[in-house]
Amino acid sequence: MDERLAKQLDFALTIDKEKNILRQTHLSGHGRRENDAEHAWHMAVMAYLLREYSNEPVDISRVMIMCLIHDIVEIEAGDTYAYDEAGHSSKKDREDAAKEKIFSLLPEDQKTEMIALFDEFEEGKTAEAKFAKSMDNMQPLILNNSNGGSDWRDHRNTYAQVFGRHSGTRAGSETLFEYTEQVIKRHMAEGNIIVSE
Repeated sequence: MDERLAKQLDFALTIDKEKNILRQTHLSGHGRRENDAEHAWHMAVMAYLLREYSNEPVDISRVMIMCLIHDIVEIEAGDTYAYDEAGHSSKKDREDAAKEKIFSLLPEDQKTEMIALFDEFEEGKTAEAKFAKSMDNMQPLILNNSNGGSDWRDHRNTYAQVFGRHSGTRAGSETLFEYTEQVIKRHMAEGNIIVSE
């Protein structure tokens, strides 16, 4: 087999492991915990559907590929819960090591391309990265909202935690941020998000 194709297929098989990385968010209908691959797929479809709400024009294909690859590193680094302050202190180092290991399976040109897209997402400076990050916030928000805020309630999340995480949505979409604020306020009123602690 051609060496390039062999590397590409090895990478394709390796990223199948993303389906085994469970997140804290539950599927709609109070289903099981979702996995990273489901989260990424859902984000990518949402990005395409909601692209008209981006604050700036975006190359939607770049947004969608960022959505699809942004959590591949968790195959090695593990999932860090959005509100886990201790876990976030080591997240960048763990993910940088994982990024190098996993993307090095690819031919050099594709490794460079994927790392550049991953880093662009993480830095959150381009219009595409800002909108992709909005999707990273919106996807668990709509699931948690559909489940009556049970994940926030079960983890005893505070307003400061939830708003702090979701305030980043504004950089990618003012419209989606307005929706986010409405959801958060409703779940505070219903007692699913702790007002202060």
